[in-house]
Amino acid sequence: MSIRVIGGVAKGRKLKLVPGDSTRPIMDRVKEALFNILGSRVLEARFLDLYAGTGSVGIEAISRGAEHVTFVENAKAAIQTIEANLLHVGFDGFAEIVRADVRDYLRAAPRDCFELIYVAPPQYRGLWLETLTLLDANPDHLCADGWTIVQIDPQEQQALNLQNLRPIDERKYGNTLLWFFERPSA
Repeated sequence: MSIRVIGGVAKGRKLKLVPGDSTRPIMDRVKEALFNILGSRVLEARFLDLYAGTGSVGIEAISRGAEHVTFVENAKAAIQTIEANLLHVGFDGFAEIVRADVRDYLRAAPRDCFELIYVAPPQYRGLWLETLTLLDANPDHLCADGWTIVQIDPQEQQALNLQNLRPIDERKYGNTLLWFFERPSA
């Protein structure tokens, strides 16, 4: 399997995969659909890529005009892959890599808010729910009218009780569900 940047200024550039099977890169057709839905929202946005893996989604965001991407990842091999991919496409000046457990990162007071947050944790461990619950409890990570997108297997979807985020859309692509949440302005 190979992954690549599918749109924007770095279109066609191949990206490295994280060695081993610890990550599940997003399929090109799902990534294309995601960025078609995001459209101009990505332009000049601050983008937070949680459980960043290869960095493919955040790199795609930069390629399509995001102002800055913060990648949060805990695995050393994944961080090295993100660093290599950012250097390969020349985007290292538009990004920050934070080595941390995503949950610890979200429990801390945010330095800034993000217009877009992408959540793609390892599957079948309940991490997406724990992450979304933490974002809901600490909503200042997401700017007013900002979107959080959760990538899960449709079988993981369940009813939610959220106070600050509201579901606005969901799209299913085979065994991938993209679930969109918004933080409405007051």
